[in-house]
Amino acid sequence: MTSWIRTLMVAGCAVPGVLLGTAQAQQTQTYPARPVTLVVPAAPGGVIDRIGRILAQRFSEAWGGQFVVEHRPGANNQLAAEYVTKAPPDGYTLMVSPEVTFAVNPSLYKRLPYDPFKGFTPIAGLVIINHGLITHPSLPVENVKDLLELARKKPGWLNYGTFGAGSTGHLNMEMLQTMSGTKFTAIHYKGATPALTDVIGGHIQMMFVSVGTVVPQWQERKVKFIAVAAAERMPLLPQMPTVSEGGVPGYEGVSWFALFGPPGMPPEIVAKLNAEVRRMFADPELRKTLDREYFTPIVGSPEELTARIRSDEPKWRKVIQDAGLKPE
Repeated sequence: MTSWIRTLMVAGCAVPGVLLGTAQAQQTQTYPARPVTLVVPAAPGGVIDRIGRILAQRFSEAWGGQFVVEHRPGANNQLAAEYVTKAPPDGYTLMVSPEVTFAVNPSLYKRLPYDPFKGFTPIAGLVIINHGLITHPSLPVENVKDLLELARKKPGWLNYGTFGAGSTGHLNMEMLQTMSGTKFTAIHYKGATPALTDVIGGHIQMMFVSVGTVVPQWQERKVKFIAVAAAERMPLLPQMPTVSEGGVPGYEGVSWFALFGPPGMPPEIVAKLNAEVRRMFADPELRKTLDREYFTPIVGSPEELTARIRSDEPKWRKVIQDAGLKPE
């Protein structure tokens, strides 16, 4: 075979790869070329809806495209997760999700309509939120110690609201019971907002809910705010003791949220999204907004997000097992 024929054949074999690389580069450069759906696995009005809307607005402003928040609540995030895991991996369907989808549901359900590790493309961590322990003002307690003493005198008499069976609002309270040797009665709701409304109305006695949601209600004296579930006192609320200080050493109940896509997304688009999340979260104006909401940024690499999921899953598995919650 002559050298020029050999050269021609090699060049011909290289053409598809070159064309593919060029097409991917063009796809990344023009992304997003049409509206992007940002799936939120909860009803409007809660923390995750707020995070989703912040992202949608910032992405739209940065790239001039349209990012649309779509709510798909139900089944402890399973409906949204199933929808996203089956979507085309082109970057036009994304999901803002709490850790429950990946670190809790595998221990709560015998079967899931998605693979918590292989069924998604991790893109970027977003924020951590601390939870606050609140009660109705009529409950005769002023701190965690009072609450636990009352619970031990009347096992099961105290009830609490959750934003769904298996939600962090549920599991944080189950963890409190296990660690303190107390017993409460769970009342499950379809979201944090209706549960909080019933605490304010005196229909239920207490709940864990995000600190950003608690503070306005507490300042208006609609609820008692007796502790934060953070490991240490929060810099923005230095006067508020932790649950751990109140007699449950080592207690910590937080939630985190992150951005995901379907499995198999092009690495270039993942990198573009990750870089934009980093840029927006570095903006001082957004940081002020996050501070007002009591959100702590956890933006990092996709690999760091995967590591966070894998480290959290054993913790929540133990909480579920200790509480005696049976997989459904």
